[in-house]
Amino acid sequence: MAVAHAAWPHSPSREHLDWPFFGPEHRALAAQLDAFINSGGLGAIDHADVDSSCKALVKRLGDAGLLRHCVPRAFDGASEAIDSRALCVTRETLAYSDSLADFAFAMQGLGSGAISLAASDELRRRVLPKVAQGALIPAFALTEPKAGSDVAAVASSARREGEEFVLDGEKIFISNAGIADVYTVFARTGEAPGTRGISAFVVFADTPGFSVVEKIETMAPHPLGRIRFENCRIPAGNLVGSPGEGFKIAMRTLDIFRPSVAAAANGFARRALDEAIAHTQTRQLFGSALGDLPTVQSRLGEMATAIDAAVLLTARTGWLRDVQKQPTTQAAAMAKMTATENAQWVIDQALQMFGGRGVCAGQITERLYREIRALRIYEGATEVQKLIIGRELMKSPKISQARG
Repeated sequence: MAVAHAAWPHSPSREHLDWPFFGPEHRALAAQLDAFINSGGLGAIDHADVDSSCKALVKRLGDAGLLRHCVPRAFDGASEAIDSRALCVTRETLAYSDSLADFAFAMQGLGSGAISLAASDELRRRVLPKVAQGALIPAFALTEPKAGSDVAAVASSARREGEEFVLDGEKIFISNAGIADVYTVFARTGEAPGTRGISAFVVFADTPGFSVVEKIETMAPHPLGRIRFENCRIPAGNLVGSPGEGFKIAMRTLDIFRPSVAAAANGFARRALDEAIAHTQTRQLFGSALGDLPTVQSRLGEMATAIDAAVLLTARTGWLRDVQKQPTTQAAAMAKMTATENAQWVIDQALQMFGGRGVCAGQITERLYREIRALRIYEGATEVQKLIIGRELMKSPKISQARG
């Protein structure tokens, strides 16, 4: 089913952009995004053909200059370093409008994030300007059949042979599998046990020994699949960072982009709330509007508060990273956990207000209900975020003093 956005009449609330966490550049970006979407910039998005739709969306986003926020300025990016708040503003706006538009933008950043952080200048010059233009699609390949949340269980291997590395193994649930031109791949090189023996590599899709062996369909479709490396030889210069640094690079990448997952969830939740408000103002029940019922007004108030709480945590995380230059592992985990869990609840409440119509295929509430579910899992499931927060708390100086 193709969804047209030629004259989209709505945009998410912008009140939070007046908070001190944001600057005039973020308000200008929001205005640019609204103008782009309202003028039909997203085009017609066919959710039945996600591969073609995402390729087209990457090109449109690139032509509009929006993908420049996914790479540093030195490589045709919009900011000196990737600005976490710009990512969040963009993802919230795109998610409010269409999930595939959000996905296409997000993967340009996540797929190339490790390259921005730690690749050689030669690799960055080869890849990042094309990412910003929408001329090249990247992917982030970490998850394996037996290594999801437990990254230490990665079994894919890379061995050095002269001026090459030879990769063998499989990755699964890889976003952009089959449409990506370049993959950031994490494989075991064996410098040390566990996570300290993993390295990162850049693998181009036309490299012999690389293949996409399965396309995976999910309840909210997007390009997803299983990829394989069989005696896949890549130049030694395609190593990202130093041997054994792959886990640190992966975690640094996720720390940058994890708050934007929260922002996407906030966009979904805002859309659900706006749809619910509009519906309850017109839906008649027992001789008056549904929205006149105190129980409905109370529930709408809870929904709005849940969204604002998540938006505050998300904005704080971006501000801590961009302005305060502080580590954001704990803050990002809090934002991601709260936003995705709250959005799931908000969307469920909105669907309930629509009654039977809310679960009908093609309805916005039904689509949002499917789309939000994956966000509670990818880039670290809620249970993992709780562990991250607890682990960071145990590192607190107060805890160390108490132990001493």
